[in-house]
Amino acid sequence: MKISKSPNIKVLLLIGFLLIFCCLIFTHLLLLFTVGFFSEIKKSDVIIILGNTVESNGQPSLRLKGRLDKGIELYNDGYSKLIVASGGIGKEGYDEALVMKKYLIENGIPENNIIEDNKGSDTYESAKNLKSYLIDKNTSSVIVVSQYFHLLRSELAFKQVGFSEVYVAKAYSPFEIRDLYSIPREMIGFYYYIFKY
Repeated sequence: MKISKSPNIKVLLLIGFLLIFCCLIFTHLLLLFTVGFFSEIKKSDVIIILGNTVESNGQPSLRLKGRLDKGIELYNDGYSKLIVASGGIGKEGYDEALVMKKYLIENGIPENNIIEDNKGSDTYESAKNLKSYLIDKNTSSVIVVSQYFHLLRSELAFKQVGFSEVYVAKAYSPFEIRDLYSIPREMIGFYYYIFKY
């Protein structure tokens, strides 16, 4: 009679680990898409539009234009009367915040209602810069505008620097193949922020 061997404990542990890992990935993706597509927004002290690539011709990229257009819509709908254009200096050599401000003004936002932050080199820096600017202005609520996959980490960053009410708004932009890269990148970035800040 052939005696069956008991399963290798290392194989069982590996299978268990993979199942747990897959469950965690699925849970995070569910949270990322829920925040990205179904978040509620309310009137806030400020709208902040996070920067993105400026094309070599000096115009906002498709992703950045989508963020700006969403911010303009929120402003026009009365969600806030103050917009922050936050970005850094991209590899193309353009000041993202300045390009964003110009676009906002061209689309009817009064210059006095725009704050320009050209030191927003990443999401956490944008959040920290805004908190520092508003520290004496009794400001606690913010609407963050970015792509859907970026909103979960953005919400985390703004809460980490002390904003008590953080709302997020999905920018207008079609699905792109590079979203398949951006989504896992954002997942890694989220846990990086948790452990770093």
